[in-house]
Amino acid sequence: MPPLQLSHQQSVIRLQDIRAQLEDLEKRDKLTAEDEQTFDELTREFADVDDHRRQLERRSALERVRASTQSSERAPAALGVERGTPINSRDSYDRDPILNPDSIEDRRFRNPWDLGEMRTYARSTEEVGQELRSRALCAVEKMSGANDRIRAAATDIIESWDDKRGSIARMCLATSSPEYLRAWSKLARGKSHMITGEEQQALERAMSLTDNAGGYLVPFQLDPTIIITSNGSQNDIRQVARQVVATGDVWNGVSAGAVQWRWAAEGSEAGDNAPAFGQPTVPVHKADGFVPISYEAMDDADNVTTEVGKLLAAGKDNLEAAAFATGSGVGQPTGAITALTGTSSIVTSTTTDTFASGDVYKVDSALPARYRKNAAWMANRSIYNQVRQFDTAGGSALWERINADVPPMLLGRRALEAEDMDGTVTAAAENYAMVYGDWDNYVIADRIGMSIEFLPQLMGANGRPKGQRGWYAWYRVGADSVNDAAFRMLNIT
Repeated sequence: MPPLQLSHQQSVIRLQDIRAQLEDLEKRDKLTAEDEQTFDELTREFADVDDHRRQLERRSALERVRASTQSSERAPAALGVERGTPINSRDSYDRDPILNPDSIEDRRFRNPWDLGEMRTYARSTEEVGQELRSRALCAVEKMSGANDRIRAAATDIIESWDDKRGSIARMCLATSSPEYLRAWSKLARGKSHMITGEEQQALERAMSLTDNAGGYLVPFQLDPTIIITSNGSQNDIRQVARQVVATGDVWNGVSAGAVQWRWAAEGSEAGDNAPAFGQPTVPVHKADGFVPISYEAMDDADNVTTEVGKLLAAGKDNLEAAAFATGSGVGQPTGAITALTGTSSIVTSTTTDTFASGDVYKVDSALPARYRKNAAWMANRSIYNQVRQFDTAGGSALWERINADVPPMLLGRRALEAEDMDGTVTAAAENYAMVYGDWDNYVIADRIGMSIEFLPQLMGANGRPKGQRGWYAWYRVGADSVNDAAFRMLNIT
């Protein structure tokens, strides 16, 4: 950060850092042109910081004189320990961090969205990214319009998926600030004329992170991706699939078979047991939606913008439910059924066009044991109802624990629903009735950051206003199986 924003303690630490860097440069036999430039910059910075340190000491001495003069004019007070640093702590020495816990280090990110305090010169990309993540995590704790579940989901996304440049952290900081939330809310309600200069700057900072498609990024705490993660998706496939965050147009993963171990004699040369690595990719696709809203609704509901995140999340979840089951993979995610069709993972029914209890056991036996422990079933509810009717006498015990508040289990594994899968058996056709496997091998790649265009006026068929505004939203997501061997799919044919 600039010298004028450093506390006394930070100034001393920075002077020590500069001295160490200068001494390190001095030890080198020959300095390059870049080293010479760095040496000059460090010496100039040392002079600036040292001058700032002296100024703080003078101010601190003057404050003590003033305090002493004022105390002599007042009645003696009881001796006590002062808690916390004053608001203008940068104008005085840092106090004891134990007796005064509100030290400069604790309040360093009191406003984590103020990136003007960041020092970027003479720092690596990783160091800048690390500070951005620290600020973003602090912002998550302070951002308004979020509950504990949303904060937990946002924290997990930043800690798990942010890159070394701090791309997700930077987006979080740009779109979660109070100024941006207020500006976005005013835009959503058609009140752009009420945006202040500070709010306009927040909008411009966030817009610099969008691509050429433009639009306003949904505030981080209202992003449907985070809301779905925090509240739990109604889409069962998303509940059990592996969810990752894509920062580009394609998510690139790594897959490998198990390492081949061996029994080795003492002193024998190790074998080449390295597994073959693959690189599965999951492209992300654009999805969009349109929300018309009347003037009356905007006037009657001041918190309409806090509800829009829920509305967008619900629509997003419904759209994805079908795509994750039967999506074609062309312009949309590849569904589990589509990914497994035509592969060796297909298990055909024992009897043509007939679904029997033996087929359930057949699918279970066909799945390799290494995937079975973490496996789950996926089928239409109508198929599960047929399974329930197999055991009319209570002897086969196919279905377990179907009473209230207990998740349904089939052969000891979770039975999840996908209503877009086949629910009836059609003669002389392919009927992909059930998918069974380890769903960690089906990857859903979310691109964080939904954008919205606000349309101030919707026109009717005759070109006249309808008394409505519109929100046009779009985002990107992808999905695909990265290991078909981890699944078995029953085809009743």
